[in-house]
Amino acid sequence: MSEVEFEPQHPRLFIPNFLSLNECRELEFIHKSCSTVGYRPNVFSTTLSHLIATNSSHFIIPFVPIRERLKEKLEQFFKCEYELFIEFTGLISWSRGASIGWHSDDNRPYLKQRHFSAVCYLNTYGKDFSGGLFHFQDGEPASIMPKAGDVVMYTADDHNVHSVDEITEGERLTLALWFSRDGSHDEDVKLISLLSQHILHKNMADSYLPLPASSNMYWFSQDQASDYQFGFNICWARLHVLGYDIYISQDSGIEFDVSELLVKPVHLVRGNELLDQEFVNIMHALQVVHFFCWKGSALQNKVSNVDSKVVKVTDMQREKISGLNSVLLNDDDFASRVFGCMPSEENGCICFDWSGIMAATAAWEDYASNLSKQIHLQLPNWRMHEAIYDVQLDE
Repeated sequence: MSEVEFEPQHPRLFIPNFLSLNECRELEFIHKSCSTVGYRPNVFSTTLSHLIATNSSHFIIPFVPIRERLKEKLEQFFKCEYELFIEFTGLISWSRGASIGWHSDDNRPYLKQRHFSAVCYLNTYGKDFSGGLFHFQDGEPASIMPKAGDVVMYTADDHNVHSVDEITEGERLTLALWFSRDGSHDEDVKLISLLSQHILHKNMADSYLPLPASSNMYWFSQDQASDYQFGFNICWARLHVLGYDIYISQDSGIEFDVSELLVKPVHLVRGNELLDQEFVNIMHALQVVHFFCWKGSALQNKVSNVDSKVVKVTDMQREKISGLNSVLLNDDDFASRVFGCMPSEENGCICFDWSGIMAATAAWEDYASNLSKQIHLQLPNWRMHEAIYDVQLDE
């Protein structure tokens, strides 16, 4: 299907295959290893400012060319070249039970600066999730069936009132951008200021190791309360649904403090096996595992050269793992319902292998280090022009 423009009274544009599948998978990796509990029930989000705050600012690099292409296409279609500023960029996923009724994207007084919207679908209806169809109240297309790589652009006003059906299974993932004609809402200026504060004086070697935010940002419960007696930590849960547990060798005392647990060094456990590889914290382990999910097949030729260090879990270690799970994952059935995959999903993690995880650990470090180098090199240009753009650097 080719690019489709619809009637003038409902200005909108549908573009199939705007993003490559690899771009979709890379953004999925970033979201599933960095996201926090979102702004609505059963919704999770990853904002660019959050990436900066959690020492993961290098993950902004993959967004840069995508943001540029979207802005250029939207300005061209709506005939407002050089008039727009990106007001917000974020990854948003909707899990089972999430939905939103009829609304426009500027439907609150504090959202009136939003003039245009772009939604990029990063996974596919019927394969990765069920439910979650996008509907326009008037005009064509009446409905959009999300497919990885497709994009829909539209005005953020009441000419394009829309809704999203309830997700009934899986996790629906999108990249959402809003655009404004008001330069005072330029996201780039705010992000560059944050980047300058966080990385200009930081050692590049330490600039890609993630640092968790406040523990309540990762705590999910059905009623969105932060009561640690109910619900689960989403970092723990995302590892759990993939078959992993976490072991912390440092003494945590009888009473576990959730905030402290998130920043302690951890080991990955699967069944009765523990990987003798220490990760700096839970987010480091989570990023490596999801990097393995994204890049696993490409790592196969490196696996044979990796010495996987695996030991059997002792009874004492198992007891401690159970204690950690009772605090951070006190309802594993609930976690599986929220983050569980569709039964028909074909693009999940490749066949598990400890050697593959070890290979992914090294490859993740190379990947993150390269992105960190890029953002250190590009930031001076961004600061000079007060804009985030794809700087063509001489090799």
